[in-house]
Amino acid sequence: MRVLYLTHPAFYRHQAGRHHPERPARLEAVEQGVFSSGLDIEEVEAPEADDNLLGLAHTPAHITHVRDVIAAGGGRFDPDTAAGPGSWEAAVRAAGAGPFAAGLLEAESEAVALLAVSPPGHHALADRAMGFCLFNNAAITARYLQGGGARVAIVDWDVHHGNGTDAEFADDPEVFYISAHQWPYYPGTGALDEVGTGPGRGYTINAALPAGTGGDLYRRLFEEMVVPRLRRYGPDWILVSCGFDAHHLDPLAGLRLTEADYHFMASQLLEVVPASRILIFLEGGYNLEAIAGSTEAMLLGAAARPYQSPTPSLTSPSLAHRVFDALVGIQHRVSG
Repeated sequence: MRVLYLTHPAFYRHQAGRHHPERPARLEAVEQGVFSSGLDIEEVEAPEADDNLLGLAHTPAHITHVRDVIAAGGGRFDPDTAAGPGSWEAAVRAAGAGPFAAGLLEAESEAVALLAVSPPGHHALADRAMGFCLFNNAAITARYLQGGGARVAIVDWDVHHGNGTDAEFADDPEVFYISAHQWPYYPGTGALDEVGTGPGRGYTINAALPAGTGGDLYRRLFEEMVVPRLRRYGPDWILVSCGFDAHHLDPLAGLRLTEADYHFMASQLLEVVPASRILIFLEGGYNLEAIAGSTEAMLLGAAARPYQSPTPSLTSPSLAHRVFDALVGIQHRVSG
């Protein structure tokens, strides 16, 4: 199994501010995990997205605003989200990585793509940067694939709800969005009953999980809901918004996943599409040890290779299982 590892020196030049959690050391930890996997790694430089590509998921005014702020030397878009002089190239390469990787994978049968990009994307709205995100990398790629006639699913296992991605596709039945996230938590969206709107109703699953949820509940979620629903939907591509901040060592949140759980989730996607139709986008994750180990485990899962986790899956409180049962009821009423 080959790993197309999309990266670029520009990503290390995105500076969100001194002591900001979105820092270049995260990319170094991902790289450590990539090469620890023992898989066949092909490094690929991510190309820049042009305005037409950015415009698949963003307004012209937003693109211009981000460009102008960075051209003026950088600045803050909100209290959490900032950019420096090197952030424009990083942001447009992060946005261009997905469509480029999809094109490379078209000719592959034994490969998976990991997009180690910075800044991340899943909080970015069509007209607003937020949550460390300037452009929505996964949403841009999904729209690009749609333009070629593909059916797309987005699986978001970042600890925060991907409000930007959810908003982009809420009324679209041709993109299935599934998020497992801590709730209530930033950004305050993604409740259990947020299931899509209009023609997109029933094509969104928000697994809004309480703090303390561990891998046993995630296994239920994937085996009993994610995989069966995706099989029924029949996507051509699965895009993963991969945050490692649901790991139990992460300092910014309260979920309790381990490396074993990232291995499991990635391996479950192979029940729906081949590895060569999976694009994995780096989102959050702020403990460097957890990022490195989880990256290795996830790639081995996507390659259908075994992994011996240093920490077994952790158990969830009973509340998490009651929440999952409520989610099952909501989704049954929506989807039948």
